[in-house]
Amino acid sequence: MNDNNLLKDTVEDKELAENENEKEEKGLIEKTIDEYLDSITAEEYLSMNTHDAYNSDLKKYKLFLKERNRKKVDKIRKKDIQDFMQVLLKEKKKPQTIAHYLTSIKNYHKFLLKNGYVNTDIAESIERPKLTKKLPNVLSVEEVDKLLDIRLNTPFDYRNKCMLELLYGTGLRVSELVSIKINDIDTINCIVHCIGKGNKERIVPINDYVITSLNDYLKERPKLLKNKTTQELFLNREGDSISREGFFKVLKKLLLEKGLNPNVSPHTLRHSFATHLLEHGADLRVIQEMLGHSDISTTRIYTHITNNQIRDDYNKYHPRNEKE
Repeated sequence: MNDNNLLKDTVEDKELAENENEKEEKGLIEKTIDEYLDSITAEEYLSMNTHDAYNSDLKKYKLFLKERNRKKVDKIRKKDIQDFMQVLLKEKKKPQTIAHYLTSIKNYHKFLLKNGYVNTDIAESIERPKLTKKLPNVLSVEEVDKLLDIRLNTPFDYRNKCMLELLYGTGLRVSELVSIKINDIDTINCIVHCIGKGNKERIVPINDYVITSLNDYLKERPKLLKNKTTQELFLNREGDSISREGFFKVLKKLLLEKGLNPNVSPHTLRHSFATHLLEHGADLRVIQEMLGHSDISTTRIYTHITNNQIRDDYNKYHPRNEKE
């Protein structure tokens, strides 16, 4: 056998081994989960928080399947998913959390079918747990005033005051708040530009309280830059953009200082913004636009809050409801 034949056989053996490896790896659960996560990363409308949530959900799902000795996707059974849901129930996960896990799993199995890894979508017929609509917590106008009454001594005080005024004055999500750039603010036309869910841009009006707070903060902001150059509006102690976690810490500290419920979240201010507008006669569709809700049914939950208040006042003040 000459050298050319030996070389040919070596190349063929190598290609055969590579094909066998590819065949062996094709359909591995771990590999396909990575592929799925890579595919949704490429989708511009998906936020990093959503991506991380999918990653966390599927990591737990993968470990569960591993315990059952499931290595390839074609070995996963519908009962595996149902049993995984039962595990979450035994761990006393909330219905909303279980529903989120199931959404992640359903989307993963759709990906498997779409890309030819399986012939059927075993997750398609699994029903989501029924969720009870929980009314969002809101602060009273007096509680908001108390929270926003910040003594202004340091640049951080001006920053914190401005962040809270902007959050309550616009109903922004905290992820939108910490992403705002200086040129997103237009104090002449009294508006703020923001990029919300689905990478959708919207314009929200700002009031005089917000504008005053912004102007005061912008005078102090250079002291936080630490010789850096950035267009991020709200800065941390290193001169970089404040994170969602950083804002949470600021809010928690202020709530404790003011003697308010420490479990209030940034989203509570968003809920309070919408509820107070509705209570003072704002149109529901206008509120929908300002909040960036794609479906008005999401906004409609705030009508339940005001209806509850109406019912409470009725029960309290109507003469026929007086208790003997």
